[in-house]
Amino acid sequence: MTRLPAVRPYRPADRPAIDDICVRTAHQGGDSRPFYTDPGVFPATFAAPYVELEPELAFVLDDGQGQAVGYILGTADTPRFAADFRREWLPTVADRYPAPEGPPTTPDETIAEMLHHPERMVLPELLGHPAHLHIDLLPEWQAKGHGRALMRTFLQALHTGGVPAVHLSMATANTRARAFYDRMGFHEIAVPEPGAATYLGRTTKES
Repeated sequence: MTRLPAVRPYRPADRPAIDDICVRTAHQGGDSRPFYTDPGVFPATFAAPYVELEPELAFVLDDGQGQAVGYILGTADTPRFAADFRREWLPTVADRYPAPEGPPTTPDETIAEMLHHPERMVLPELLGHPAHLHIDLLPEWQAKGHGRALMRTFLQALHTGGVPAVHLSMATANTRARAFYDRMGFHEIAVPEPGAATYLGRTTKES
């Protein structure tokens, strides 16, 4: 019997697929491998710490044969997560991705600097949206309703847990992602000096 693609909770066996999806979608929604010497810095910063520190808020899109082809993951409490990231996660990857000694001079160093500064996640303007998330789908699984299914699953988990609102940051240049978030009811949150990023938020209540 053929199984249909479906959203399910993350399992530890999904970790290699999570890393691969992150690498293949990290450069403004596209493949980061042509642009980075070691694109593994992306999952080390934006994916793996979530499934290690808060696996109960990690969900994958299963292709129907057990393979994860997309994910949504995050935290219910950004300040707490940033502290756990520094204390528990960063020591496990700091040697592989050392912090730049000065201002970043390469694309890899730019992401490594973010890795070594988890406090960047904690901004006063975002405290009213305590949760945050990351969502990624392999290109062939995009624009088919799967992103919406992942998002609804994540929002429901947050809402059930009593978390009132969630935020995310995205590359401003990724206009396709912005259109998706707009359709999902996210609104822009103004923060000082956002650089190349845009911050968005919404309540966790089903709209």
